[in-house]
Amino acid sequence: MRHKLCTAAVCIGMLLALALPAWAAEYGKANITPQTTMNELRENPSIVGSGLYTYSREQDCTLKQAYWGTQELEKFSNQWTAQDAAEGLNQLIRNYNAGIQITYPLYTAEEIAQDTSRDVVELYYFPAQGETKNRKYALVLGGNALITSAEIREGISTAWQMNQMGYTTFVLRYRIGIRAGGNAPMEDVARAVQYITAHAEQFDVQPEQYAVIGYSSGGQITGLFGTDAVGYRNYGLPKPGALLLGYPVNTFRELKPGYRILLDPGVLAQRYYDMNVSDYITPDYPPTFFWCGKNDLTLMLMDWYAQIPQLQKAMEKNGVPYVSHVYDNAPHSISTGRGTDAEGWLNEAVAFWEEQTK
Repeated sequence: MRHKLCTAAVCIGMLLALALPAWAAEYGKANITPQTTMNELRENPSIVGSGLYTYSREQDCTLKQAYWGTQELEKFSNQWTAQDAAEGLNQLIRNYNAGIQITYPLYTAEEIAQDTSRDVVELYYFPAQGETKNRKYALVLGGNALITSAEIREGISTAWQMNQMGYTTFVLRYRIGIRAGGNAPMEDVARAVQYITAHAEQFDVQPEQYAVIGYSSGGQITGLFGTDAVGYRNYGLPKPGALLLGYPVNTFRELKPGYRILLDPGVLAQRYYDMNVSDYITPDYPPTFFWCGKNDLTLMLMDWYAQIPQLQKAMEKNGVPYVSHVYDNAPHSISTGRGTDAEGWLNEAVAFWEEQTK
């Protein structure tokens, strides 16, 4: 009898061993580090299964994909954001392995058929961990440079830190480049908030008093979303509890004609890239926390004094509650600011958000 039991145990063990590769093929390990190559990251079954878009530097360019695929996450992201991005990717993997849906397309098949540019618009879900039910949520918009987006570098790195503070966070992949004609990015932000609001019970979040976190050009879109002119009111949405902006663009200034020619040739109607955020700030504008660095070369090239200083003046003129920082060492595209003077900004910004929404 004992022999039969042992034989059965061995057989069961062999069957389990044989079954393991099939199970392993469905789920990946949460073992992403800043030294993980992008090809290795993209071969992780859980990242593949999650639907996360990881080609933010290459877009549809095959040659760039071949190059960036061999590069480490630290180079693909950057030295300041790679660790938080890796932690966020590992959390995404754990969430996916636990059966949590990560990716939510924001437009229906019918809407995409009407405008195929909508096909790229997605929302990535990072639920709060632990006993943090029914709390306010944050929506993150990374920056973009027409052909480069920042879902990993700025979106996931921020979502990770927000999760550590107990907040459910959503990262928005919105339309950029030639897909961003009309006021497409504004429509995408509005659709994201509409979707979260409609599914607040499912996501276990409060539908009001949310924060929108925007970086660089995503900061310009976020800033405009807070305005009466083209923002949340125009879509019948609740007012954001706060806008939290990292190195935001206030105006594209000399770049505006180029945007017009590239995105909306022959169109005379006003577009979001034509607008200076500071020109549309009113007394009921959402409380805002914003910052940049003195060594931010991108904002310097775009006329630094037309950026943060103009936002400060508009906030003061209209009596909008705000906090503004100009750090000595805080380059562009550093997201959570690890290893710079801006490190810890997100904690301060969240405290500001909470104070304004008591």
